[in-house]
Amino acid sequence: MNLIFATNNPGKLAEAREIITTHHILSLAEIGCNDEVPETGTTISQNAEQKAMYIWDKNHQDCFSDDTGLEVDFLNGEPGVYSARYAGEQKNPEDNMAKLLAALHDAPNRKARFHTEIVLVIGGTPHHFEGYVNGIITTSKRGDGGFGYDPIFQPDGFDITMAEMTAAQKNAISHRSMALNKMAKWIFGTCPQQ
Repeated sequence: MNLIFATNNPGKLAEAREIITTHHILSLAEIGCNDEVPETGTTISQNAEQKAMYIWDKNHQDCFSDDTGLEVDFLNGEPGVYSARYAGEQKNPEDNMAKLLAALHDAPNRKARFHTEIVLVIGGTPHHFEGYVNGIITTSKRGDGGFGYDPIFQPDGFDITMAEMTAAQKNAISHRSMALNKMAKWIFGTCPQQ
């Protein structure tokens, strides 16, 4: 059975395909969708549901989407839902990291967490799954793996950033894999015969 993932991000697709083994995961490109999928919500949950429902309304096929935010204690939870466009609508990860590091210059508290919400739409009904990983924002970038804020996020219990981890290390603890695993268990429990 097919399940559309409202993304074209190769890293996210690979992670989802490793975890969701009950379905064949299709990207937006693979279903011929080149739309700019809207994400105008004011919360991570709203954005995730908006994207998933947009794909459902357009295709009437079971689908899911994710939205992730980096929530920094010292900045009262910012950049949060605006993480991808923190430094502007160009959504440039390098600019985002530079802005965040500048905002935290000499900050006494560098605690942060990644928060992912996945919304799965089955038969037009949305189902929500969350994942979190706690850590700190480093004072400089380290590593060249991952994407987004990974080079400046060091998870609790580690002395390396997410960008310094192997894919297997990251997938074992990441916010997205946590939410995907919750979704996979729900799908398997609902459709064990597949």
